[in-house]
Amino acid sequence: MKLQGAYTALVTPMLDDFSVDWDGLKKNVEFQISQGITGVVPVGTTGESPTLDWQEHGKVIENTIEVVGKRCQVIAGTGSNSTSECITSTKHAADAGADAVLLVDCYYNGPSSRELRDHYYAEVAKRFPNLGLIPYVIPGRSGTVILPEDIAILAAEFPNLCTVKEATGDLGRMARTRALCGKDFSILSGDDDLTYTMLTNPSVMANGTISVVTNVVPAAVAQMISAALAGDTAKAEKLAGAIAPLCGVVTVKVENERTLPNGETVKVVDRYRNPVAIKTLMTGLGMPSGLCRMPLGKMSRAGVEAVRSAARATWEMNPEVLAPVEKFYGIDIAARLADDSVWQALTL
Repeated sequence: MKLQGAYTALVTPMLDDFSVDWDGLKKNVEFQISQGITGVVPVGTTGESPTLDWQEHGKVIENTIEVVGKRCQVIAGTGSNSTSECITSTKHAADAGADAVLLVDCYYNGPSSRELRDHYYAEVAKRFPNLGLIPYVIPGRSGTVILPEDIAILAAEFPNLCTVKEATGDLGRMARTRALCGKDFSILSGDDDLTYTMLTNPSVMANGTISVVTNVVPAAVAQMISAALAGDTAKAEKLAGAIAPLCGVVTVKVENERTLPNGETVKVVDRYRNPVAIKTLMTGLGMPSGLCRMPLGKMSRAGVEAVRSAARATWEMNPEVLAPVEKFYGIDIAARLADDSVWQALTL
């Protein structure tokens, strides 16, 4: 199973009481399919897997697979920092009909690369030989990392482990993975702002992306991937430029003020991590999304304005990128971008 193309790391939309918005999820999946997405990824980090209980987790996967109905691929997020939990969740996804599963490196308990290989990925791979397995390498969040050498060993032993989601930002590491695993192994970008570079770097030759920004602009990213894979780098570069402002706010860093107990006011840097910014963008535009479950929350005024400015820049310079959102959801993007009350409601 060679995975290539554009896959969307779906947000899990929430209602005002922070319960899952099942109708919103269905609508968002239909939007993705209508825009030619290769596949969708429910309950990854973007889908707030840390704050969904396992019953909700399983139901999001089931509902997504039911809505998709084989019209695109479904890669279910089933990773954990417990191998036993991961196996249970992966079995549920396999039984529900997922095409593949995304397994994040085991966070917090921090196993070594060899332990990840032998006691996590291999344990899952041998139990589900007909299910595609994708290691998700994101040391900035997991605090650990499986090495390219161990990925190559796994890929040689388990044909179903033939793809990696790379969110290390390390092109040298990606080139090492390509050299060790060969041209038939798939490397998918996990960083929207690096996707074009990964696709066109001759030492990496990425095959696609599992993207956050495709929640809003799936067609543009899908077309960029297709163009790059077909060798049309001019078209791919143009599309990459069109979506660049949105890619820049997947994670937002801004200065905010704090008032100390002694009354002194100081400035500190807050980093609003995915999916806070993408859900802010989606809610601001009028798409089903809602807020994140705690401990994630609303952004400061500066953070919200960074997201709004990126959307405004995209709308003004490349409106065709956002036009499908306007048409599918029946919203007026220009009016929403101009309405201060819309964005004020999203501010802390």
